[in-house]
Amino acid sequence: MEAPTGQRTVGAGHSYYTGAGRRIGCFWAVLLLLALAVLLLAGVMHVDVRLLMPQLGDQVDGPPVTNVMFLKTHKTASSTVLNILFRFAETHNLSAALPAGGRFHLGYPWLFLARYVEGAEQGGPERRFNIMCNHLRFNPPEVQKVMPNDTFYFSILRNPVFQLESSFVYYKSHVPAFRNVTSLDAFLASPWAYYNQSLGLSNAYARNSMWFDLGFDNDAPPKEDYVRARLLDVERRFQLLLIAEHFDESMVLLRRLLRWRLDDVVAFRLNARSRHSVTSLSPAGQERAKHWCALDWRLYQHFNRTFWARLRAELSPRRLRSEVARLRERRRELAALCLQDSEPKNKSQITDFRLRPYQSGRADIMGYNLKPGLDNQTLQTCQRMVMPELQYMAHLYTLQFPDKPPKNIAFLEA
Repeated sequence: MEAPTGQRTVGAGHSYYTGAGRRIGCFWAVLLLLALAVLLLAGVMHVDVRLLMPQLGDQVDGPPVTNVMFLKTHKTASSTVLNILFRFAETHNLSAALPAGGRFHLGYPWLFLARYVEGAEQGGPERRFNIMCNHLRFNPPEVQKVMPNDTFYFSILRNPVFQLESSFVYYKSHVPAFRNVTSLDAFLASPWAYYNQSLGLSNAYARNSMWFDLGFDNDAPPKEDYVRARLLDVERRFQLLLIAEHFDESMVLLRRLLRWRLDDVVAFRLNARSRHSVTSLSPAGQERAKHWCALDWRLYQHFNRTFWARLRAELSPRRLRSEVARLRERRRELAALCLQDSEPKNKSQITDFRLRPYQSGRADIMGYNLKPGLDNQTLQTCQRMVMPELQYMAHLYTLQFPDKPPKNIAFLEA
């Protein structure tokens, strides 16, 4: 005899909700066991649990991209990006295309050649590397000789007004155009009184330096057809151009495209100047800077637009805000874990001389002090995050080429 409809419904519902309850209970039991296992592992290995927490729920779709070429432009927050890439290379046991011999850059300011890379010997079998991010002047055919075919190419741009101000302070004593002028405003009021075009490469930092880093002529007239053709060249060569003024949003997008974990792109600001060594251009000076660096200005305007279009295509505004908040919170957690205090320090205040950054021109380049008493694994993680560019490059060089003489960082021995 068939049961009444109401009875059958109640019975089926009871069975359904009982089963669902069991499944939910099992899920939370597994999650609790996983959390306990993490805590136990941290205790046994003496690892700060704050290093392990982001791994829970940090889901990534697909394997990470491990072949990456970053064109490191000058004075654009690129040293912070380089630190991210060096850390990824070291923690994942990847190879980096490093400058050969005692050099610290890949032939800059000359166009890059494959022979500038240690291990890319002429006449032998071509060797490919996973990560490339040291300063070079972009030369695609030669870069392709040392990087795999599936390499992800990206770079970073900065508003050329602020980029030029930073270059003036940082390269004041190195660039002929800057040496004999008291301020950038004075230079921009009459640039041709100081800028000698015939000096070529030695003045590259003084005009359209991002354009120059991309391998183009930084003194070319900014004619519309020429500019459009070069912008198209950049779009064809690079999958992404980041924007320094929106660094956190840039890291969110980069992480998404590379399928990396959150901690892979969290970073402390490196190679930054102290506030007292930053000067502001007058409004008239800013307009002159845009005119003087017209090629960089067009480059920045174009890729600032495409950057935001790419972000909107990849993430909703709400999701973007959430991801940026996660990134910033994780940076705060690691700063609290690693740093003696959250403020960067000038050279004289950094107690570990190995962590002192290189100083250039009138710039006062800041660094960090680590907390004392960190366990070994935490110390290693924190050291990687604050290690200045030259020291990290020398460190990776010794790891990859233990049979070759180490890089000599002269200013650390002074």
